[in-house]
Amino acid sequence: MIAFFFLAWGILHESGEETPWITAGIGASLVLCGAVFLREIVLRQAHNRILSARKRLDYNLKNVPIHTTENRHPIKLSLQQNADIIKMIQQKSDAAKVLGKLSEGHREVFETCNEYLQINKRELQRVGVGSPRLAALQRGRKIVRDLHHFHLLSWTEIESRSLTAEAKNSVSISDKIEMAQKALMVLDSALQFYPQEVQLLESEEALKEFIASIKVSHWIEQAERSAFKGSYKRAIDHYKDALFYLARENIKSEKADSVAEKINAEIEKLHEITAKEIKTSTITKSNKEKKK
Repeated sequence: MIAFFFLAWGILHESGEETPWITAGIGASLVLCGAVFLREIVLRQAHNRILSARKRLDYNLKNVPIHTTENRHPIKLSLQQNADIIKMIQQKSDAAKVLGKLSEGHREVFETCNEYLQINKRELQRVGVGSPRLAALQRGRKIVRDLHHFHLLSWTEIESRSLTAEAKNSVSISDKIEMAQKALMVLDSALQFYPQEVQLLESEEALKEFIASIKVSHWIEQAERSAFKGSYKRAIDHYKDALFYLARENIKSEKADSVAEKINAEIEKLHEITAKEIKTSTITKSNKEKKK
């Protein structure tokens, strides 16, 4: 829009327009409104596609009988039903990808994939070796598992980043920790499906380090305030609390080691200051007694 504004301004200025900035501004505003309107149309259509695909998929899933103790001979999942469900999941996946950074669409897809995988597992356990359904079920499982993996990781990344950003922007320590813990819960739920996923493990480690840093920073700040007020003993206690949280989270990194070294150095300085004060106080007291 800015580029359009300056381009229009330059053209109008060269053509002798008296107030080129006004006309250029109106034109740029119209371009912006048009872009916003077009974006809303695209998003609305994508959202409608998700809803439509979800309704059709839910209908197909509801028509797939679930094996229970009351139904000893459940109806088989036909080749057509299996193909329809996979097609609907793929359509729903495409719609979620259009919405991109909206986590809700990804969450709906991986939850639906999970439902299908449970039905697929049931069918594979009882399908005959020579049945034509076997290859279709195996193919469907591979397709849906890949979609499940993609959308679960997409949802996890978007949600955890959003919650972490909210934690960083929060003012109070309790709110920071609460938001960070929610982000950690999102990662933990994903790790239940993919416990060896490197991306999830690295994000979990980073979040744990972030939570620890919040607590450690809080106690360091309290220690610095106490030291400024001359409460050296209380400052030392706060620094020790910081070391406690740093050690309890069991974080192994150069940054954590550096923070621990600085805290220990501050504690050592405070011990020296405290020792000097005690020595000075003792000398002063002794001199007063001599004068008496």
